[in-house]
Amino acid sequence: MLKKLALVALVTAASISTSFASDKINGAGASFPAPLYYDWAFSYKKDTKNRVNYQSIGSGGGIKQIAKRIVDFGASDKPLDSKKLAKAKLLQFPAVIGSIVIAFNVDGIADETLKLSNDVVADIFAGKITMWNDAAIAANNAGIKLPNQKITVVHRSDGSGTTFNFTYYLSGSSKNWKDTYGTGKAIDWAVGIGGKGNEGVANLVKQTPYSIGYIENAYKEKNNLSAAVLKTANGKWVVANEDNFKAAAKYASWTKEDNFYAMLALQPGDTSYPIVAATFILLPTEKSEMNKKTIEFYDYAFKNGDKSAKKLGYIPLPEATKNMIREYWAANIQ
Repeated sequence: MLKKLALVALVTAASISTSFASDKINGAGASFPAPLYYDWAFSYKKDTKNRVNYQSIGSGGGIKQIAKRIVDFGASDKPLDSKKLAKAKLLQFPAVIGSIVIAFNVDGIADETLKLSNDVVADIFAGKITMWNDAAIAANNAGIKLPNQKITVVHRSDGSGTTFNFTYYLSGSSKNWKDTYGTGKAIDWAVGIGGKGNEGVANLVKQTPYSIGYIENAYKEKNNLSAAVLKTANGKWVVANEDNFKAAAKYASWTKEDNFYAMLALQPGDTSYPIVAATFILLPTEKSEMNKKTIEFYDYAFKNGDKSAKKLGYIPLPEATKNMIREYWAANIQ
């Protein structure tokens, strides 16, 4: 799989290096779904000869570029509400569901063994818990030898939908976090070092002993990192795996009338992983002909891309949601 990813990344990088042309679809934004969009674009070109160039620049950059009509579509993990969409003259629909994991780099502690309650995660990223052997971490990890080492927090340095969904989860888990930092694509971090994109955070965690960061699950799998066990909104311990991501995703309450605006973190259920999020596509309302080309690509992905989505650690949209999106396209793109 890593060989394939490397090949896809190489092909995509080559595509990105060329100048934009009218016969291509050009998109930019969230790094969260980038590995999957690269894979879908690779297959789409092979099957249809049509090219899709996607630049992983973060959700904030994607929103800015589509607002200025620099690209044909923007991508963001932070959905825009109907008022903002109307003001920017944009359409919006979800493309795939993913999950954010708490990745760490501590020798001797294996993947899916370290338990971090949601309030402890908030206190680590707020700089209130600074040592790996802090009593609050040790309380839920009997039998694990926690090192007497300082925690290095890794966060995003760019405007990020992943940060938006992560801080939405932290705000729902900790009053201190909500009152002090809140929810946003970029916040004034109390501690830590910043990496650009999910790629940058994953690389920093991988290279920095005793570090911890938040990344989309595909980057954890790609970089062979370890992830913590978290708690559901119902207070049950839950590992980061496909079944638990699906358990949370089934609570998605999207509607065409709201342009699919909804957050998926902290859903009810004893097995619902707490940091699940959808990623969204933004289209300019006035670009009907190019929008038709863009939705042809996503319709192709919806019909042919579920297998690759699962392989990369994402959750494909339910068929009912895909059909709702097609109805939204028919109503809004003439």
